[in-house]
Amino acid sequence: FTVAILVNNQLGVVNRVTSMFRRRQFNIHSLTVSETHSTEYSRITIQSEGDDVVKQQLINQLYKLPDVSSVKELDQQYSVTRELMLIKMRNDPENRGEIKSAIEAFEGKILDYTKETLTIQMVGDLQKIDNFVNLMKDYEILEICRTGVVSSLFRLCSYQRSYLLDKGIRLLSCVPHIYLLNIYKNTPDRRTQDIV
Repeated sequence: FTVAILVNNQLGVVNRVTSMFRRRQFNIHSLTVSETHSTEYSRITIQSEGDDVVKQQLINQLYKLPDVSSVKELDQQYSVTRELMLIKMRNDPENRGEIKSAIEAFEGKILDYTKETLTIQMVGDLQKIDNFVNLMKDYEILEICRTGVVSSLFRLCSYQRSYLLDKGIRLLSCVPHIYLLNIYKNTPDRRTQDIV
């Protein structure tokens, strides 16, 4: 699961948040920090693991920290997520064509090209990055550098999302001002599905 933490932009606030993870033995998969639209606040995006109980304990503990303004869980279905990866590959003439074809298929970019190495940039969601890494394991990977989640923003405002979930409506797709909803209607003889 991924949580976005809005904190006061104060010295040592990141250390206090990560120290809480260490004390409570929560594992951190990735952590990114940056200023928001306001210089008074920073946004910490953390990927961790655990069931609903662990997740709720984590959120409760975060709210106890004095510099934490808000904590939100970012559901992958209702948020836009991106990660940046740089991967350095052995530039083997026998495999060069196959690697370049994979880069093109995954919409990546070659940032640096030498006789010995290829440095590739890949941007996308977690699944895309993992799939590309798994594909490159068939060749010789020299180095990998991943940022973790650098952007994870809600596609709906919180009250819209909560209203839909309370009504039992599942969001299928969303673009500005257009929502594709999955609405089930129970009838005496069958269960029908309307797409709005």
